[in-house]
Amino acid sequence: MRPYPHPEGQELHMVAAKTPNDRAGSARNAPGRLTRHLCLLLCLTVLAGCDTMKTIFGTGEEEHKHAERSVEEIYNNAMDLLQTGWYETAAKEFDEVERQHPYSVWATKAQLMAGYSHYKDGRYDEAIISLDRFIELHPGNRDAPYAYYLKALSYYEQISDVGRDQKMTRLALDAMREVVRRFPNSSYARDARLKLELSQDHLAGKDMAIGRYYQRRTDYLAAINRYRAVIERYQTTTHVPEALHRLTECYLALGITDEAQMSAAVLGHNFPGSQWYEDSYAMLDNRNLRPQRKESSWLSWMWDWAT
Repeated sequence: MRPYPHPEGQELHMVAAKTPNDRAGSARNAPGRLTRHLCLLLCLTVLAGCDTMKTIFGTGEEEHKHAERSVEEIYNNAMDLLQTGWYETAAKEFDEVERQHPYSVWATKAQLMAGYSHYKDGRYDEAIISLDRFIELHPGNRDAPYAYYLKALSYYEQISDVGRDQKMTRLALDAMREVVRRFPNSSYARDARLKLELSQDHLAGKDMAIGRYYQRRTDYLAAINRYRAVIERYQTTTHVPEALHRLTECYLALGITDEAQMSAAVLGHNFPGSQWYEDSYAMLDNRNLRPQRKESSWLSWMWDWAT
């Protein structure tokens, strides 16, 4: 609530000390003072009642806030708030456009802008809800590609490090794929493809971290399953060379030399200059083995996958 302005022209006056005669006159005027005191007490009671009523029913500011305004006034105010960084308040104003003018052309735009305001504010769950509603109500709108893309970004921004649950990474992956599938020639699809690759790399990194954990505990079969998942699901990620090297290590530890030779051979064929291949080759050489192609191996399909 804005503070009430101080009354203009109000002055403070000094009061002189009272004489005995003044005190006698004060005694004669005691009933009058009592009356004034009662009036003052009554006024204070009324004012306290007003404060209570304000607490219960509001001060009228809410009514003013939601007073009927033109669509241009509300929308422009929302844009001003958005541009100055008041994202949460801007989202509320965009919602107000739809509330007061649901059938205007600006109401549709305001739905999308409310989602954008939530996104800028880091309120990704609210952004996704607003964008899903826009997509559901206006699937053929010309801004629909952007709504899908912004929804995907809302998931993407919530991706956590590989040590945590990757639910958001998977949701971001699915949402980016949806953008590419629906709008393959749009500028949003180009950026979505890049972020799709980054999301896949993140998921592969999660599997690699788990595989290394199992390998340190000498649970080689569990580790192999994780490295195999990286190779089969995330073939274009940066983790594949290390996954092949770790497979070589695990197979040698289990004494499965054929698979160890094959994983090293695939690594050398597709990434001949990598440090991972040099390490795998050195491990085999220490056991008088060489990388060798094995047609019976489950890795045989990967022989030329990167060439």
